[in-house]
Amino acid sequence: MKPIQSYHFIKPEDLSWRPSNLMRIPNADFLERTGSENLSARLWRYPPKSAGTLHKHIRQEEFYFVLEGTGRLRVGDETLTVLRYGGVLVGPDQLRQVFNDTDAEVLWLIIGAPEELELLPTAKTKPDLSLIYPTDPTQLPKELVGVEWPPKG
Repeated sequence: MKPIQSYHFIKPEDLSWRPSNLMRIPNADFLERTGSENLSARLWRYPPKSAGTLHKHIRQEEFYFVLEGTGRLRVGDETLTVLRYGGVLVGPDQLRQVFNDTDAEVLWLIIGAPEELELLPTAKTKPDLSLIYPTDPTQLPKELVGVEWPPKG
């Protein structure tokens, strides 16, 4: 992996928000325009009663940091409550899922390294997705029983 040269300044108006592929969680990628091969960083806006994918990684460690609201994170069989400005570092082999079982939006900053280049849309070959999603990635945590997420349509 090559380090970047010089620096890249990212202004808020440069961020492009989009829904995630499987779970439709709004997110903005800070580093996609920089070409970084070492680090990933995204903002994630979790609406009330929502959940991201249940997943793990091949090599990437992830740091989960709550900017607004009260975050909830499932790591293995444990559910963590992360208060504003709190964070959790999760190793690549740990099954994890961010979710929001509150009535208010939660804003997370999630930073990962090293960047798993094989997962980028520009990758020439794709990895075995069962390494990332060893179980159904759309299953909701027990705290969201009875909730329908992602929204239809």
